[in-house]
Amino acid sequence: MNTPTFSRTGFLRVASLAAAGLALAGCASVQNPDPRDPWEGFNRGVYSFNDAVDRNFLRPISVGYTYVTPQPVRTCVHNMFNNVADIWAAANSMLQGRGLDAINTVGRVLFNTTLGVGGCIDVATANGQPRIPNDFGTTLGVWGFGQGPYLVLPFWGPSTVRDGAGLAGDFVGNTYTSVGAIDNVRVRNSLYGLQIVDRRASLLDATDTVDRIALDPYSFVRDAYLQRRNAMVLGQKAQDELPNYNDDDASDANAKAPAAAPTVPAPGANQSGTVAPAKR
Repeated sequence: MNTPTFSRTGFLRVASLAAAGLALAGCASVQNPDPRDPWEGFNRGVYSFNDAVDRNFLRPISVGYTYVTPQPVRTCVHNMFNNVADIWAAANSMLQGRGLDAINTVGRVLFNTTLGVGGCIDVATANGQPRIPNDFGTTLGVWGFGQGPYLVLPFWGPSTVRDGAGLAGDFVGNTYTSVGAIDNVRVRNSLYGLQIVDRRASLLDATDTVDRIALDPYSFVRDAYLQRRNAMVLGQKAQDELPNYNDDDASDANAKAPAAAPTVPAPGANQSGTVAPAKR
C-alpha cells in the first residue's frame, strides 16, 4: 500500500516543481526581445526546462539506443516511421493545393512500401525523389494564417502560436494515418516510445553541433526553426534555405570570396545568419 502512495506523491512533487519552474520562467523579462519572440523570458525558461529533461532523460536513452542497436536496424526503423508519416504529409500537401507534391509523396509511400520492404529501405530517395516534410501547421500557413509569436512548448520544443494550433490537426490526422491507428494499446504505446527515441537519436549530431558552435543555443535554435518553417510555407526546400554550419566549408568559402552582408538582417539575429520570415 505504501509503494503506490509514494509513487503518486513523487510524481505530484515532480509535476509541481515543473509547474513552479515554468511559472517563474514566465516572470522573467527581456529588455529588448526579438519582435518575433515577444515572450522570450517565458520561452527561455521553458527551453531550459526542456534542455534539463533532454540531458537527463531523453539524450542518455538515445545514446544507449544508438550504442546497442546496429546502424542498419536504426536506419530501417527511422525509414519506416518516415514512410508512415508521409501519408499525413501527402494529405497536407493536398489540403495546401500542392497536388504535385501530394502525388510525389504518395508515390514515395507506394515505392518504399513495396520495393523498400515495408519502408525499411528508402528506395525513393535513392532514386532521386526526396521527402517533402509537411504538417498541419504548414497547411495553416499556406491558408494565410500568420505564424504569431514564437513559442517554446514544454517537452515538445520550438513552435509558434500557429504551429501549436496545428499540433491538434496533426494529432487527429496521425490517429488515422500513423501509429495512432493501431488498436492494441501496448503495441501502440511501445511504438510511440520507439518513435520518440528514434527521433531524438536522429538529432544527436545536430544538437552536438549546436552545443559546440552556438554562443546562444536558444537564439540559434529559434532562428533556425523560424527560417525552416517559413521555407516550408513558401514551398521551398528547407534544407536549401538553412545556412551551412560546417566549419571546413565555411573556411573554404571565406577564403574564396569576401563575406557578404545578410540580405535582410533580422532583429536580434545571432551568428546563425537567419532572417525573419515574411509576414503573411
